[in-house]
Amino acid sequence: MDAGMVILRQIVIMFIILLIGFGCSMKGLITKEGNKQLSAVALHIVNPLLIFMSYQSDYSSKLLRGLLWSFLLSGLSFAVTIGLSTLLIKKKRPEHDLERFSAVYSNCGFIGIPLIRGIYGAEGVLYLTAYITLFNILIWTHGLMTMKGSKDMKSFLNSLKAPSVVAVFIGLIFYLLQIRLPDFLHTSLQYVSDMNTPLAMLIAGSAAAQTNVVKALKNSGLYIVATLKLAVLPLAAMALLHFIPAPHMVQMVVLIASACPVATTGTMFAIQYDKNPERCSEFFAVTTLLSGLTLPVVTMLGEMWK
Repeated sequence: MDAGMVILRQIVIMFIILLIGFGCSMKGLITKEGNKQLSAVALHIVNPLLIFMSYQSDYSSKLLRGLLWSFLLSGLSFAVTIGLSTLLIKKKRPEHDLERFSAVYSNCGFIGIPLIRGIYGAEGVLYLTAYITLFNILIWTHGLMTMKGSKDMKSFLNSLKAPSVVAVFIGLIFYLLQIRLPDFLHTSLQYVSDMNTPLAMLIAGSAAAQTNVVKALKNSGLYIVATLKLAVLPLAAMALLHFIPAPHMVQMVVLIASACPVATTGTMFAIQYDKNPERCSEFFAVTTLLSGLTLPVVTMLGEMWK
């Protein structure tokens, strides 16, 4: 089975689970409050465990080099997307702060991890941890300042406490020292980390069901954010990264992570700072649905451009 078919198959599997989550929400089996609780479990337990478990592998200088490449390419990718979003989304737009934030920060954990794991396996997830680490640092510094409209560098320390970042640091120590978990503990944690894909898709489907998509389609900002987030910015970053002699898998991991739909963190920030959380929720829901079409296309373009 070629890469394109693997990608399409994984997207279809994830989309079916998303539809189940959609149906559960419509039937009242997953309420709005229940979805928040499921998100908390995924964000603070399942996602970090999956990241940590990706480091429970035999040491390889090839993997370590790939991880370092991933940190470099992820940093460059964020530099490109932040720069272009600032340039293309003008301050004169009434909700430019929400739109810039949403165009840059992707759902690289919930959507990216299961997709990359399905295509590239544990090695791909290992490389993705570099992107997730920078994502958490930047979203609590640049992202928070963008949303608030003011500078707050104290948020940098908070970013280092994020469960996913802590999982990267602990996992990396275990990897470099080759500390392996006992079999019974490894199996237990692996069972929990394996929940990531179905749980993430149920959450995404439930969130989509709780959004008025028809109303969202009347907002011009949605089309700007969706076009930039799902296609223009990741492909622009890929065009730059293509000329860097990094492993192709690392390039693809960064491309897929950046092409994922809008991050759910934007809605949480918007709630906290009274910045129209409904709009952020619309960005998340619609781009999540559209990503079922755009992610296979963007990923196959990346695979063709070797």
